[in-house]
Amino acid sequence: MRENTQLMVIAEDYSEDRTTLFGFWLYLMTDVVLFASLFAVYAVLRSNTADGPAGAEIFSMPLVATETLLLLSSSFTCGLALLAAQAGNRAKVLFSLGATFILGACFVAIEAIEFAKLVADGFGPSRSGFLSSYFTLVGTHGLHVSLGLLWMLVLMAVIFFRDLSRPIMRKLLLMSLFWHFLDIVWIFIFTVVYLLAL
Repeated sequence: MRENTQLMVIAEDYSEDRTTLFGFWLYLMTDVVLFASLFAVYAVLRSNTADGPAGAEIFSMPLVATETLLLLSSSFTCGLALLAAQAGNRAKVLFSLGATFILGACFVAIEAIEFAKLVADGFGPSRSGFLSSYFTLVGTHGLHVSLGLLWMLVLMAVIFFRDLSRPIMRKLLLMSLFWHFLDIVWIFIFTVVYLLAL
């Protein structure tokens, strides 16, 4: 009887894992639609500079390359956190998530500095259709990264005070999926917004 009860609990946990994962994939698909719409708007408005500067004139490619390196490195450390969790090593999970958080926070800080400089130079979102679509697309991604950092901070606190239980492992997996998704979106932004502006 006891073995049957344990099997039922395992089956319920597995079913809950699958349902949660499916729901999260649905959420990510809505984000794909959101970013696809923002990319489409940017593609339409990128040449509408209203006699203002184009991307090649205002983008700092060394800064953008640094942002890209930071975010891609954070994806690697996030993957290490997941591997450490599967091995049951809570200290390595916290270390890897801490490294991911620092890299992600540096990315957001550089993006904020970049935005502030553009606005200070008179190239804010109201200057042209191009700049409006640029700030909206890149800013939406930056907002997602900031929310991911908040999620990561809360998860780190939970892992610090609790064991790596199945529900916490599930939350770590979802956070990792979200973070890797943001890296993929950034690769598209880097290519479409920055590289094509050269």
